Amino acid sequence: WTGPARVVLSARLETGIDRPIALALSGGGDSIALLRLAARWARENGRRLLALTVDHGLNPESAAWTAFAERAAREAGADSIGLNWTGPKPATGLPAAARMARHRLIADAAREAGARVVLLAHTADDIAEGEVMRAEGSTLGRLREWSPSPAWPEGRGLMLLRPMLGAGRAEVRAWLAGQGADWIDDPGNEDVRFARARARQTLTLLPVGGGGSHRETTTGGAQRRMRVDRASGEAAPGQSPLTLERKDDGCAAVRSSPLPSGEGSLTVSREVDTHTLAAVLVCAGGSDRPPRGDRLSAILARLQSGETFTATLCGARIEAGGEHILVTRESGEFLRRPRPPLALPPGVETVWDGRWAIRVESPGWAVAPAAGRMSALSETDRAVLKALPTTARGSVPVLIRNDATAPVLAGTAGKAVALVEERLALALDRMTHERDLGGAVHGASPRNHLFSGIHH
Repeated sequence: WTGPARVVLSARLETGIDRPIALALSGGGDSIALLRLAARWARENGRRLLALTVDHGLNPESAAWTAFAERAAREAGADSIGLNWTGPKPATGLPAAARMARHRLIADAAREAGARVVLLAHTADDIAEGEVMRAEGSTLGRLREWSPSPAWPEGRGLMLLRPMLGAGRAEVRAWLAGQGADWIDDPGNEDVRFARARARQTLTLLPVGGGGSHRETTTGGAQRRMRVDRASGEAAPGQSPLTLERKDDGCAAVRSSPLPSGEGSLTVSREVDTHTLAAVLVCAGGSDRPPRGDRLSAILARLQSGETFTATLCGARIEAGGEHILVTRESGEFLRRPRPPLALPPGVETVWDGRWAIRVESPGWAVAPAAGRMSALSETDRAVLKALPTTARGSVPVLIRNDATAPVLAGTAGKAVALVEERLALALDRMTHERDLGGAVHGASPRNHLFSGIHH
């Protein structure tokens, strides 16, 4: 399994640069195996490896497990940071809450360290267990070799890389044992109160025809699918253009607004597929969760019927007419449910409305939507807004000072970066290699910046 996993690392990651590669290290067998593999690859390819371990505080032994993981990282030649999930824990839905807390903590730490890719040690067994869980009604997403961080906005600009999806857990553990390595077995993985533990038990116990367990059959299928996916369906790493234009799938697809862009409005083919439409809605609406399946299906049915209509979903507004639809942030929400301006600490990047990264250098600034404030803007700022789609104007951020100075468009008094296009490019697999990452979400000037002509 190590050979194919190394191929994945080499296909996705840059070599000979100082930026670290982050690795989620629990101390379990799979993550210890990935640590050893990735540490060797990093040494051979001029990269630094940063292991990130989360103590969830859910087991009396968790502090000792974190110490074990940090020690294993040091012995492998990797840097290590321990992270803690603090605060109250939910009475229900604990595994999902712990998983999201882990993603958020790891994303924050990885971004702060300058990493753009986080390695995860999922195997073919995790794919098989997920299939069992979904068959029982779970909404758990499917694991992919290369996918955006699910934590938003903490995971902006970060991709997750799973180089071990073609390997079975037993194969990995046998390799570790052959190396004389130690690892931690979390008893929570066997606690049948939780869905994943029940799925593991199901895969282990259920026999199938022809001998072998259901786990062996299902895991083998997952491994074969990974090989087929790599061989046929995926663009060559580093070859995908940054533009969102896509015509090869018949969808004509996604492109930025033809008007001065950067405000996050998107134009999409009426024949858009389910995955693309869901991603467009989440990104344009600044949401951190996907739309409900039934509501998404209803929108798709209306699009396919050729109907002209306006609808809202996931914080986004959909205007369907002709061959394309315009998707913008639903700015009416700011007037129906007004929120107080968000204070901006100087020198710190702050994400506003899930769509903008804003940074000011002097104190006293706050950010708010243009909705309800457009008449107070300068003539120059109003002219900029008038160049945008009407429905997009109210959701553009404006900056307000605590000294009652008239509001100004974000970007004239600080740095304002629209995150929508970059986030969507990641969600739609337009960036397939580490070298593709690092645009607007990492502080570089974004393409087609809305305020490029009026920076002071």
